[in-house]
Amino acid sequence: MSGRVKRERDSRQLPPRGSLAARIKQEPGEERAGGGPPRGSRSRAAEPVRVKREPEEEEPLRVKREPQEDEEEEEEEEDGPTVKYGRFDPEDRRSRHCPYLDTINKSVLDFDFEKLCSISLSHINVYACLVCGKYFQGRGLKSHAYIHSVQFSHHVFLNLHTLKFYCLPDNYEIIDSSLEDITYVLKPTFTKQHISNLDKQAKLSRAYDGTTYLPGIVGLNNIKANDYANAILQALSNVPPLRNYFLEEENYKNIKRPPGDIMFLLVQRFGELMRKLWNPRNFKAHVSPHEMLQAVVLCSKKNFQITKQGDGVDFLSWFLNALHSALGGTKKKKKTIVTDVFQGSMRIFTKKLPHPDLPAEEKEQLLQNNEYQEKMVESTFMYLTLDLPTAPLYKDEKEQLIIPQVPLFNILAKFNGIMEKEYKTYKENFLKRFQLTKLPPYLIFCIKRFTKNNFFVEKNPTIVNFPITNVDLREYLSEEVQAVHKNTTYDLIANIVHDGKPAEGAYRIHVLHHGTGKWYELQDLQVTDILPQMITLSEAYIQIWKRRDNEEETNQQGA
Repeated sequence: MSGRVKRERDSRQLPPRGSLAARIKQEPGEERAGGGPPRGSRSRAAEPVRVKREPEEEEPLRVKREPQEDEEEEEEEEDGPTVKYGRFDPEDRRSRHCPYLDTINKSVLDFDFEKLCSISLSHINVYACLVCGKYFQGRGLKSHAYIHSVQFSHHVFLNLHTLKFYCLPDNYEIIDSSLEDITYVLKPTFTKQHISNLDKQAKLSRAYDGTTYLPGIVGLNNIKANDYANAILQALSNVPPLRNYFLEEENYKNIKRPPGDIMFLLVQRFGELMRKLWNPRNFKAHVSPHEMLQAVVLCSKKNFQITKQGDGVDFLSWFLNALHSALGGTKKKKKTIVTDVFQGSMRIFTKKLPHPDLPAEEKEQLLQNNEYQEKMVESTFMYLTLDLPTAPLYKDEKEQLIIPQVPLFNILAKFNGIMEKEYKTYKENFLKRFQLTKLPPYLIFCIKRFTKNNFFVEKNPTIVNFPITNVDLREYLSEEVQAVHKNTTYDLIANIVHDGKPAEGAYRIHVLHHGTGKWYELQDLQVTDILPQMITLSEAYIQIWKRRDNEEETNQQGA
């Protein structure tokens, strides 16, 4: 017993137990203290060799190898597992060198449709598969995107909200500058300098499939019967101040709206559509207005639909007023970009007419009470309605219908303050005359082609003869206002045409590209250039005219 106690005391004076020197020195000391090699001496002699080999071969190599793999990292603490399995080392290596980037198929990518999972129909946390173009939800082990990646070996996905790329099923973020063109197509951005040069340059852009296009002069897809809305959206996208406002999301992003207000969705979707139409780096030479039209159906409570033909003037009137109110505008005081661009004002003089069936005594009594005196009201307008003369009912001597024509200035005479027009209601008749008091920077004419009665809608085929440039509207302003308006000359920039029958017809639009000075005809996906002389031969329905400023007037005179 005394010998064992002595050996234990000697061992306490040795170096610490965990160190390598302690383990090597301690075992031979035990053999000597026993007075000779014990029975299991052969197996014990092998142990020091194994103990020596482990620290010399594994530990120093692991410590030396890690700084070489990640030279940018500073020297970490001597904690092997943290460095080896840390956030930065393996993920950064794979993020920068994803082997599946060559599987991306840009020709199938289409970000114009609603961002919904193709399986769950959820709009939360949606990813686009960049190999087949379909949308899937989630990134976890049981998510639709994860299952799709395993089942079809499609590995590259884009989060449609955060614009980050991921490799599935490995589930690491992909960081590669070659993917920036995909994020730009999903969410185009415009700088102030880029916006200011849009109307000065005539540079053609090339789509991914090789077709060339002019940004802004891009076809819109007709999903079923939405060509009436397409024509209006195309026309508004070529009104520079309105377009420039919506190209920069910062202009309207912070507008405060009451909770639960769905009308602001209209503003967001219209801005997205403007940026897609003017995107110089599109993958295809056309745009689908699917998300925009879904917002229209929702916000109009299904008054305007994708599957049913609508009236262009009705849609224009509703859309401008809805945009104005969604941007925080009010009827009287608060203005928005919509009223700044399109709103003018006029005086309306109204005189009540006595009903023909009224007895003479009642008429005299109403005259004495000044019921038939003319009253004047100031009113604002977004567009002017021009009335066409009635079309002939009978054929000419050659058994052909005469297509009547009328000059634009004849139907504009309605607003000269002199011409009176009778308006009938089921109770009373009125005489009205109109006089303009303020001309907006962009003036919209709506030519009244359709008349509704109890049985059907009738279309007036009268052709309006109008000049494309240099229309002076000074004579339609009241005398005291004429001095205030320096510029009253307008040039045409958009002409919407309705062809065919009232309920079944189709819409097309003529648009002036400011950079090239050329006219283009757009009908759904078809884009063709057109001579200005051909525009006046069509059945014009809606027109947008731009007021000249001083610089443009001098340029026009010089030309």
